[in-house]
Amino acid sequence: MRKGVKATVIGSVFAVMVGGAGYGAFNVVSALGGSDGVAGVGGATAKKTGPPSGSEVQETTKKFFAAWESGEAVTAASYTNNDAAADTVLESYSGAGHITKVKITPGTATGATVPFTVKATVSYKGISKPLSYRSELTVVRGETTGRALVDWQPTVIHPELKTGDTFATGESASPAIEAVDRNGTVLTKEKYPSLGPILDELRSKYGDKAGGTPGIELSIRHDAADSADTTLVTLEKGKAGKVRTTLSASAQAAAEKAVTKYSESSVAAVQPSTGQILAVANNRDDGFNAAFLGKLAPGSTMKIISAATLIDNDITSMSGAAPCPPTATWQSQTFKNLTGLAPDENATLADSFARSCNTAFVKFADSVKVDSLTKEAEDRFGLGRDNWKTGIPSFDGSVPASGGPDTAANLIGQGQVQMSPLNMASVTATAKTGTFRQPVLVAQSLDDRQLATARGLSASTSAQLRSMMNRTATSGTAAGIMAGLGGSIGAKTGSAEVDGQSKSNSWFTGYRNDVAAAAMTQDGGHGIDAAGPIVRAVLAAGG
Repeated sequence: MRKGVKATVIGSVFAVMVGGAGYGAFNVVSALGGSDGVAGVGGATAKKTGPPSGSEVQETTKKFFAAWESGEAVTAASYTNNDAAADTVLESYSGAGHITKVKITPGTATGATVPFTVKATVSYKGISKPLSYRSELTVVRGETTGRALVDWQPTVIHPELKTGDTFATGESASPAIEAVDRNGTVLTKEKYPSLGPILDELRSKYGDKAGGTPGIELSIRHDAADSADTTLVTLEKGKAGKVRTTLSASAQAAAEKAVTKYSESSVAAVQPSTGQILAVANNRDDGFNAAFLGKLAPGSTMKIISAATLIDNDITSMSGAAPCPPTATWQSQTFKNLTGLAPDENATLADSFARSCNTAFVKFADSVKVDSLTKEAEDRFGLGRDNWKTGIPSFDGSVPASGGPDTAANLIGQGQVQMSPLNMASVTATAKTGTFRQPVLVAQSLDDRQLATARGLSASTSAQLRSMMNRTATSGTAAGIMAGLGGSIGAKTGSAEVDGQSKSNSWFTGYRNDVAAAAMTQDGGHGIDAAGPIVRAVLAAGG
């Protein structure tokens, strides 16, 4: 049976049939008010244009709320600009979700946007619990009909709803869990908000193994494959089973606090000596666990792997030549350095690494093979083989053997390279110890899963990477961020340009003693601007 709660879904199935039945279904809806794609009453009235007026916003909102409150899904959906999608969600709301006695109170409109509060009751087999939350909608002009319509977004019905999601109430498919950190401290989403989706995944994966019994819940059933359901209301508690994680409550608290200062930020920390994950936090509007699943160019933090590639292929060494010219051209594409970086034709690899000179690395595109970086990432750092098993869904990086200009761009973390913060924390841990240890969130013994392996780095390569990262942290681009941190430290800054963004994505990775952490902030600027302070906070907290 599909993950989620066990509940009758006749209403949802009917809604899908209506949404996919073609023009006949649309004509039925249009008779009740029509979607944006169907003309209104007879077409006699001239189509209106321009933004909806205040009275139109008020009238459309009033009608939409009234139909929603009455459980009239088809009618409510007809007041949106995507009646098929809206009907599916609204059918599940009052049907499989068993949500009744809905009372919606609108707030003061700001232009065409109306905030509102929903208070309702969830009832199932004689058990009832209240449901209360806030949301908002925006009224727009229908492109085809000119009608004032609610701009359909799943978040209109509930702020945690995503495209394709539905509601369901019934016996939970997985028993509840009590997740604890490595020292037995209980981890809750109330205390550690960004752990919410991660705790849901742990419950979905290990609830049956932890000795608990299922309860009765209202949940959001996510459409995304392998995505755990989100519990909204617990009507009857089951017995929670205990799941011990590798997380550190102190490191997690520091990570949670740090990401709240920068929107669209994610961070992950691991213990280099074991591969155990110490912290994971995200501050994102979409609730996505980008720390584990993000797929973005890592910018100059990639130079850790690139430097290892140059060393392991006997192209140069930390004390070998790596000139830093103002520009470098590879296959008709010209690469530049960050503004203000002075050229240095006598630079060593350690010099160019610490100053994050792009052109120095691009110059080596002539010396590496198309797949050199790919092999280094896979064989030495355990990346790109799609075989990490952390305990919950994760991405294990991608360093494709792409030719053309991307051969050079990949060396500086642009091109086709994709990483998550967890990937880069692991890269840093491997650089520090010389040994690849696949990151884990729960013990391997919990489910006997097969962990990924890689041969790691030679003692010489690891020592050179540590030296270069230490120099970066003490006198290079990361010195300002890492200043004042005692112990064994190392770091690498990064920024990745993205088409359509005013600022680059901010990346930073570093280690301190037996903690390695990496962070990414979308549209955050340079590595030291946003990701750097996040990583510093986690490293300062320790494990």
